Amino acid sequence: MTDVTSATSTTSTNIAAGQKSLNTTYTEFLTLLTTQLKNQDPSQPLDTNAFTQQLVSMTGVQQQLLSNQLLQQIAGQTQDGGVASSVGLIGKTATAASSNAVLSGGSAQWSYNLAADAGSATLTVSDSSGKAVWSGPASALTAGDHGFSWNGKDFSGAQRADGGTYTLSVTASDAAGQAVTSAVSVSGVVGSVSQANGQTQVKIGPTPVPLSTITSVTSQ
Repeated sequence: MTDVTSATSTTSTNIAAGQKSLNTTYTEFLTLLTTQLKNQDPSQPLDTNAFTQQLVSMTGVQQQLLSNQLLQQIAGQTQDGGVASSVGLIGKTATAASSNAVLSGGSAQWSYNLAADAGSATLTVSDSSGKAVWSGPASALTAGDHGFSWNGKDFSGAQRADGGTYTLSVTASDAAGQAVTSAVSVSGVVGSVSQANGQTQVKIGPTPVPLSTITSVTSQ
């Protein structure tokens, strides 16, 4: 991957240098042409075919450089894991390092990991604006991964509508009151892969996550 990245960087540098050189040459050519036209002998005008061919030639080189830039962008997306190279994930079970989950069917699911045994831990669910809508004690306090399912009901007991994105946060401490490191993830079957804002998105269950956040993939 390092060699590919280095080669891509070198290609990008070469294309940029070529474009800069062409722009300079093109500007100089137009300056000279304009000067010649202003000072030409009316009885012996310049050969229009000659400078027209030069203009066409320069335009062709410029178009080729632009095409190379486009091809490089496409190649870069493929190397970074674009849609075409990620469709193989569909139908497989994936885990992503993401604390966001979409409420679907009246519930949202996460997994949380505790780096060590905790004496106490609090789970907090917040809406897309960052406002806490639910909080409660964690039922599992041992080190390792634990699943958590939120029933979509907020502090008042009202059922939240499906489709909203919610964030889970974990605050844990050990028996001595020292903080315990935690991490949150989402897992599920990959249903689709798409491109959004230049980033490859993978849909795990109802939740879209960046491809780059996936930490593991298993076959069903």
